[in-house]
Amino acid sequence: MNFSDSFLWGGSIAAHQCEGAYDEDGKGLGIMDLVSVGDYGKPRKIYSQLEEGVLYPSHYGIDFYHRYKQDIKMFSEMGFKALRISIDWSRIYPNGDDEKPNLLGIKFYQNLINELLKYQIEPIVTLYHFEMPINLVKKYGSWTNRKVIDYYLKFCKTMFEALKGKVKYWVTFNEMNHIDPQTEATDIFTYIIAGLKYSELTDKKQTLATIGYNMTLASCMAVKLGHEIDANNQMGCVFGIEPVYPINCDPENVLKAFMQTDRDFYQIDAMCNGEFPKYKIEEYRSAGISLNITDKDLEAFKVGRLDYLGMNYYASSVAKYEGADGKESALFGGLQNPYLKTSKWDGLLIL
Repeated sequence: MNFSDSFLWGGSIAAHQCEGAYDEDGKGLGIMDLVSVGDYGKPRKIYSQLEEGVLYPSHYGIDFYHRYKQDIKMFSEMGFKALRISIDWSRIYPNGDDEKPNLLGIKFYQNLINELLKYQIEPIVTLYHFEMPINLVKKYGSWTNRKVIDYYLKFCKTMFEALKGKVKYWVTFNEMNHIDPQTEATDIFTYIIAGLKYSELTDKKQTLATIGYNMTLASCMAVKLGHEIDANNQMGCVFGIEPVYPINCDPENVLKAFMQTDRDFYQIDAMCNGEFPKYKIEEYRSAGISLNITDKDLEAFKVGRLDYLGMNYYASSVAKYEGADGKESALFGGLQNPYLKTSKWDGLLIL
């Protein structure tokens, strides 16, 4: 297969995975700074505050914060033409609701982008990759509160302006689609996306629906803002999409597989079609879930359409079926495919 010269071959990293320096140069505490290390058979643990003797991977990462020049040079030697990074919100606005941004944080990302451009590596910048300031969770309830949308847009505006003319490709959110009120969630997935534990939510379905809606709305509003600040900006959003197969050709199992796959698409539909999908609103209404959709929201969906979609693909799964009790779960809520081999990690390195 031949690729054109414009094909962007490269890699992807996230700030909380690689930077380290979690308490340097004015950075605030982010939600992933409270998640401990894990291992095969040993899940990561979420803490409410920092505790001595606990190893938190985000505190050290690969020390990219100090070694990014060396790392980018090696990326160039590998032939990278693009690199997707994320900006840690808590490095720019340590508390999320700060009046003014942290200039040292902005300077770091400006220097990082300059280094990528020096080697002709196209920067693709993610604005939210599980890196919310913990203060926004504790003080406002995370994405359940519309005030957080305003703080997110303020953060986006700061970075659009700081990197204007140097960054063309932006990602509003990474994998917000892994929480849905119609399926059972896990603490780790609701936490990395919103800083909230599923087990501690009082009205689980309503809360997850509100979070999903507010994040979708925030993405559309960020797209509009990015286009206004620089017409050359290409605005996208990244989803973790898992192909779901039926265990057999029983029509009931085929329908279950279709529905399990389709549950992740409503946010894509909202961001691409110019409106929050009516089928999702009806689904919520049938489940006793209500959304506060304003006229301003309707306009935001209409004008905040994505320029491109990003897809993260880890593995496939099988939809749940009768008699599947006790079968091992797949990463995103289905069951592991008995016809395929899996590694012992089963995709846990996503975090």
